[in-house]
Amino acid sequence: MPILDTQNITKQFGGLVAVNQVSMTVNQHEIVGIIGPNGAGKTSFINALTGIYKPSSGRVLFQGKDITGLPAHKIANQGIARTFQNLRVFSNISVLENVLIGAHCRIDNPFHHIFLRPLRSKMVERQAYEKVITLLKNVGLEEKKESMAKNLSYGEQRILEICRALASNPKLLILDEPCAGMNSAEMDTLANFVKKLRDEGSTITVIEHNMRFMMAVSDRIIVMTEGAKFREGTPEEIRNDLEVQKVYLGGEETE
Repeated sequence: MPILDTQNITKQFGGLVAVNQVSMTVNQHEIVGIIGPNGAGKTSFINALTGIYKPSSGRVLFQGKDITGLPAHKIANQGIARTFQNLRVFSNISVLENVLIGAHCRIDNPFHHIFLRPLRSKMVERQAYEKVITLLKNVGLEEKKESMAKNLSYGEQRILEICRALASNPKLLILDEPCAGMNSAEMDTLANFVKKLRDEGSTITVIEHNMRFMMAVSDRIIVMTEGAKFREGTPEEIRNDLEVQKVYLGGEETE
């Protein structure tokens, strides 16, 4: 059974159909890429399945459970974490604190335990800290853990945002334009990191315009255009599809 199954998801804004009956599945331990030209509906689709928008019709099943129309925080609690097109790190706190915020929703440490069960409380906090340090070490940010997030390079801030999402132990991680603003070296680092996450058991969906990145990381690619799913296949099949070459214009998504 797929971990994620969207069935004919449609999202309308008045007379505008931004997403038109899009169905897709994501299986455990795979990376599914979503590409398409400007205005193709990619981000609107992701917003509809993660609770930012309420779908006009269709269903979203996550681990077999219907989560259609749930608010974003409840969908996050089910185990879906995401990043956004626009960078959303907390600039004026440390790198470490940014990632600890992501871990907070999975820390079972009620306030009263601080007084009634102090040893357990300290153990839980220590485990969360060690997990965050491991994440930062994996992406080369451990030595900058006490630095203010705003002092990182743009590429490092992008990776920090992904680490914060990972700290919540998501069952599905959705990355929306993770390469935006990155140089080639940073993109290669990110590609290796994403593939490593998959190899270690993560399930990931990526929206991205950089085709070199998408061809490098994706197990399967879905092409959208005009709000609908146009093609689906392996990176090699998508690369060689003449119709995809005609509709895919590249550039940054503005929706």
